[in-house]
Amino acid sequence: MTAAIHPNALPAVRNRLQTGAITWDRTLFMLLFRSLGFLAVQAAIALIFLLAGRPDPWEASIAWWPLAATVVSLATLAMLVWATGREGLRYVDLLSARRDTLLADIGWFLLVSLLAGPISFLPMQWLSAVLFGDPQAAGGMMFRALPGWAAIILFIAFPLTVALTELPLYFGYVMPRLEALSGKTWLAVLLPAIFLAAQHCALPLIFDWRFVAWRAVMFLPFALLLGIALRLRPSLMPYLIVGHFLIDLSSAYFFVAIS
Repeated sequence: MTAAIHPNALPAVRNRLQTGAITWDRTLFMLLFRSLGFLAVQAAIALIFLLAGRPDPWEASIAWWPLAATVVSLATLAMLVWATGREGLRYVDLLSARRDTLLADIGWFLLVSLLAGPISFLPMQWLSAVLFGDPQAAGGMMFRALPGWAAIILFIAFPLTVALTELPLYFGYVMPRLEALSGKTWLAVLLPAIFLAAQHCALPLIFDWRFVAWRAVMFLPFALLLGIALRLRPSLMPYLIVGHFLIDLSSAYFFVAIS
């Protein structure tokens, strides 16, 4: 008996493309959604500080980037539910989970994790050293004290919401649809990886070209690794989501430590 095609696998996506259920407009909108959302939420926070009489509203908004990430991730989840529903799918279909490949997937996940460590950490440190003369300087610009209650809530809310939406958006939703629309595998991997990395320019947006360049490039090798891994083996998605949560949880520790 032939195994059923997973509803988010490329052949199934191509079949729905023929019915008009998948469009360029929706795919590109979803690709841009998080970057635009981060800008909008930070601007809204700055506006609140402006109305409250703060003399430096944008500067004050920078500390709240974990809140912006959480709010936009919740909105991303809603958009993924809506977008998949337009195709007769569910959000969970983007996760491409499979029980029959469990052991192999765990092995591949461990391999990707070994590669991800230096690929995610070293560019961050090296770029900061090149741009600022200090490998820690760029990171110090974005981690600022929050009220204690906010730091505690965001310690869990930030990594959880980001993990559940970031990879499913860029590589679960956009990547296979972009490949079906364009017919180009390289474009389908490269473009979501670029946008995943570039979204960090607005998380937070600090008006210093060195910081913007650091945020734009630091995650690109890591994003490309994830895109290639998920293109070759979509069933890695649930494991990479867990790994993503743990990485962001370690970052969220600083919210509490400095608040």
